[in-house]
Amino acid sequence: MATKKEEVTQAPETMSDAEKLEKRIAAMKEAQKVFATYTQEQVDKIFFEAAMAANKQRIPLAQMACEETGMGVVEDKIIKNHYAAEYMYNAYKNVKTCGVIEEDTSFGIKKIAEPVGLVGAIIPTTNPTSTAIFKTLICLKTRNAILISPHPRAKKCTAEAARIVYEAAVKAGAPEGIIGCIEEPTIELSGMVMKAADVILATGGPGMVKAAYSSGKPAVGVGPGNTPVIMDSTCDIQTAVYSVIHSKTFDNGMICASEQSVTAVADIYDKVRAEFIKRGCHILNKTELDKMRQIILTPAGTVNPKIVGQKAATIAELAGFTVPADTKILIGEVSSVDVAEPFAHEKLSPVLALYKAKDYDTALDMADQLVKDGGYGHTASLYVHPTEAEKLAKFADRMKTCRILVNTPSSQGGIGDLYNFKLAPSLTLGCGSYGGNSVSENVNVKHLMNVKTVAERRENMLWFRTPQKVYFKKGCLPVALDELKTYYNKKKAFIVTDGFLYTSGYAKKITDLLDNMGITHTCFYEVAPDPTLQIARKGLEQLKAFEPDVIIALGGGSSMDAGKIMWLMYEHPECAFEDLAMDFMDIRKRVYVFPKMGEKAMFVAIPTSSGTGSEVTPFAIITDADTGTKWPIADYELLPNMAIIDADFMMNQPKGLTSASGIDALTHALEAYASIMATDFTDGLALKAAKNIFDYLPAAYDKGAGDPIAREKMANASTMAGMAFANAFLGICHSMAHKLGAYHHLPHGVANALLIELVMRYNADPAPVKMGTFSQYPYPHAKERYCEMARFCGITGKDDDETFENLIKAIADLKAKVGIKRTIKEYGIKEEDFMATLDEMVENAFNDQCTGANPRYPLMSEMKEIYLKAYYEG
Repeated sequence: MATKKEEVTQAPETMSDAEKLEKRIAAMKEAQKVFATYTQEQVDKIFFEAAMAANKQRIPLAQMACEETGMGVVEDKIIKNHYAAEYMYNAYKNVKTCGVIEEDTSFGIKKIAEPVGLVGAIIPTTNPTSTAIFKTLICLKTRNAILISPHPRAKKCTAEAARIVYEAAVKAGAPEGIIGCIEEPTIELSGMVMKAADVILATGGPGMVKAAYSSGKPAVGVGPGNTPVIMDSTCDIQTAVYSVIHSKTFDNGMICASEQSVTAVADIYDKVRAEFIKRGCHILNKTELDKMRQIILTPAGTVNPKIVGQKAATIAELAGFTVPADTKILIGEVSSVDVAEPFAHEKLSPVLALYKAKDYDTALDMADQLVKDGGYGHTASLYVHPTEAEKLAKFADRMKTCRILVNTPSSQGGIGDLYNFKLAPSLTLGCGSYGGNSVSENVNVKHLMNVKTVAERRENMLWFRTPQKVYFKKGCLPVALDELKTYYNKKKAFIVTDGFLYTSGYAKKITDLLDNMGITHTCFYEVAPDPTLQIARKGLEQLKAFEPDVIIALGGGSSMDAGKIMWLMYEHPECAFEDLAMDFMDIRKRVYVFPKMGEKAMFVAIPTSSGTGSEVTPFAIITDADTGTKWPIADYELLPNMAIIDADFMMNQPKGLTSASGIDALTHALEAYASIMATDFTDGLALKAAKNIFDYLPAAYDKGAGDPIAREKMANASTMAGMAFANAFLGICHSMAHKLGAYHHLPHGVANALLIELVMRYNADPAPVKMGTFSQYPYPHAKERYCEMARFCGITGKDDDETFENLIKAIADLKAKVGIKRTIKEYGIKEEDFMATLDEMVENAFNDQCTGANPRYPLMSEMKEIYLKAYYEG
């Protein structure tokens, strides 16, 4: 036997892969013993940093996964990675997993959490990075070590996901070696992982899951999905059909909860069929149906790996026929639910079976058979009117599945926390004893019972957030500012503005009033367009030295942005901009919790231009001049406490500012009204803002101070549009305009003006490739929304098509009246310079915070096409 010294000095290259793994397992178990002693505070810090790290790398990981596996959609894998980091963190950040987690002294009950030890994790090729993020995070939260066995066709991207989480965890204090990944997976090494692990967390094909359950170790595994959908006669057909499309096309149908069949009751069958066709799906003819049957399954009866995660057009080509490249789903009208029918199986691709049932009870029988023959325990879906309680109860009783989804896209609904906020978020969906699994719910930090869950679709709570006080009317400044003394008892005011407004006497209007009230003041007037972090820090030094209890931002969007950033740094110097600027899918679920503002000073915003609406929004953008990085900061803590909209400050805006800011405000109204987050509270503001702009922008542009009514109406329009988009958010016109302005130095309003009609046409498509995900948004209807706004503004037509075209023409005419050019090219941007930045602009625009609220969720290729049209055609 070798001595201890000899063991240490033994060359690694002399060891076999199995010996190396055995040594690694031993080290990981020792690391886990140390980890088991950690406090909840230590664990939560590690959990937070790991989630942050994974979230930041969601795009490159998605790109790696698609490139390595050749399956799926980059944009959807980005969403999966984002979900795996953000939603897991949000769901479990406050869950106690260390020590005493529950105690009831009345009944004498105490529950103490202990880690299970070493978790062996099998990762599938369909979700190679998101599942790795999900599993490593829940293991870190529960003080377990995790050893990952990736799929051989996804080993690089899975290992990279594990590395990102691991390095962040160790940096935050986790023991070294707490996460491991097999670099070159083999059946032998996977077997060793299962044998050595204390618990196996298996996600993958039936063979791998069966091996996990046969290993002799406790296993949490999941069975195959064969999700049947019933569309009852009472359902909302548009919502039902587009929900299926939204789900089935997500990552090309690779989520195991995605729909595999739709059974429509006979009296609505033809309408359902027609709606699928209208929305871009292809109904197979008899010849195509027979060809598809030949390629869906392998001779062994499992799904053909060649079709998994591929586009509909690609699958059609494999079968020997062609369909349009943008076809969403290939639909086979079949009658048999027997296993002999290939369409009755799980397909993991945009291929769908469509059945006709004579009545609801027959549909139940068919769905029951489909579950028994291939999806026991997984997921079943029903579309029905919410008042049909008896039908829902019968469905829930018949379906032997652990997720019973009602009026919900099953891919997004099944994984939880998107369409029902009490269904636990997870990327490993247990099938219970029905499917031969040990867990019947969405796998998370607790999974010891079979639970049959009925999850009805619900819309999340909404809000409407504005400054505490908004003063408006020409000449309102003295009355509004008086509140600083009489109501708030403020003593010291710090004014943030630019050099022109300071030297031309605009700031003096404020300082004179402050002098009369006995409020001491100082002014920082070095703000420039596209304010920089360096200037903000310079202002911060004066701010800290002066120690004000009120900050007053005077100017356009730049002064507002700079003022908000100075306010933020004054109140919370410890915050990192990289964390503050992290994108979120839902502002209420963001990983980084924004700090409380207003403890040292209140914030007052006084605009001098009528466009940005920044005086009533929770947004600010700051640029690091050293690196060129733009930090978009968004949180309701950044809302000004008071906004003063006095048109006296806006009378002498130059024509260029009037036109650019006016069209910017119109874009705010249009995008807020079409947003997937629009509400009754934002709609009225957006409509009135748009009407004011159409009615008064030309006069404000032509006459300036000569038409004070037009100036005041434009001031009101800007603020109303600001309040609308502060709550409904914006869309890809702003996402793309942000990057166009940043890369080519176009004024923000001009950049929006060059894109808005193209974006509207893009959004108005009744059968878009993808739809934005928000629970209150049932199906694409942007065109109808644009037409509502058009009619409110007095723009009409014989039908929606004509009304929409007339709205587009009215916008183009308005832009021409106020001097906006037609194309990007006309602004002197060289073609070679534009093309050199195009791909980078597209990726950054896709990743912009505004993108998520757009009614049509974009592909990067589509955004690129819009940019090119805006450059050449307009």
